[in-house]
Amino acid sequence: MNAIRTTAAAVLVLAASACGTPTPATPGSTGAQAPTASPANMSHGEAPVGTTADPAPVSPDAPPRTSRKVVRVRMVVRDTIIQVSKGVRYQAWTFDGQVPGPTVRVTEGDSVEFTLVNAAPMPHSMDFHAAQIAPNKYYVNVMPKDSIHFAFVAEVPGAFMYHCGTAPVAAHIANGMYGALIVDPRTPRPTARELVLVQSEFYMNPDTTGAPRSLAWDRLLSLAPDYVTFNGRSAQYAEHPIDVKVGELVRFYVVNAGPNRTSAFHVVGGIFEKVFQDGSLANPLRGVQTVSVPVGGGSIFEVRLKEPGEYPFVTHAFADATKGAVGILLAKP
Repeated sequence: MNAIRTTAAAVLVLAASACGTPTPATPGSTGAQAPTASPANMSHGEAPVGTTADPAPVSPDAPPRTSRKVVRVRMVVRDTIIQVSKGVRYQAWTFDGQVPGPTVRVTEGDSVEFTLVNAAPMPHSMDFHAAQIAPNKYYVNVMPKDSIHFAFVAEVPGAFMYHCGTAPVAAHIANGMYGALIVDPRTPRPTARELVLVQSEFYMNPDTTGAPRSLAWDRLLSLAPDYVTFNGRSAQYAEHPIDVKVGELVRFYVVNAGPNRTSAFHVVGGIFEKVFQDGSLANPLRGVQTVSVPVGGGSIFEVRLKEPGEYPFVTHAFADATKGAVGILLAKP
């Protein structure tokens, strides 16, 4: 295939990311070439496909449904070094030392009793999109070595984002302070293989010393991420495909933490039986190919794979898939 020349600076970033070396966008630059070598010998093979011999760094499995009526959640804010891609470390701000933070699962009508402890050197806070409470009372800044406790009732089923809401919010989210909260309906959904995917972006200063990377504020404001990931690590579910069974109902809880880019979620080789957008239980979308999840939103996707094989799942915004928002479902008989 002949190389396609373009003057778009975004494609310069895309091409460099495809080769595993993200390069900062240079406004006005010219002469960039799209890569001609495919990482995998399959449609939408935006990353090399590995094996299921070893688990992915971050498990995609949803926690089990709970029968508790009062769910107590305690999170500690910590600064932590994480690995976003092979050889790429990042100075993250985290809930419980991980990116994304722990997935919380409750049932419609449950009370959530939440405690946030700030063990970091700057103020942080918590914003639950599943809660209907006054932000000025509860989503307040928690100073270092301090904590906050509050409660809410999870009244609306769906897949919801939670995140630090301390200003500038974009910086706190881009540095890793987000996660997913699943609210199950009172009547259980049909049995399925359940997976949680939190899409997010990383904006990094150049690597000049081999030290962990840090947030590039100018790149964040210009919407030029170095990596776009599912569950905080580039292409981890292509490197470590997810085993499913042919004909099995697979349910994705997809939350888009952003902070900037819409997710166009798609499973290659599959058609979604149902898509529940945000908290909607009635009138799900049926027989659809790609559904957008806005920044700060979440949707529930259900699909069955018809025959054995490797099925990529991606954001169909392919600059972002090339930067790491890609994985593989390995369907077995």
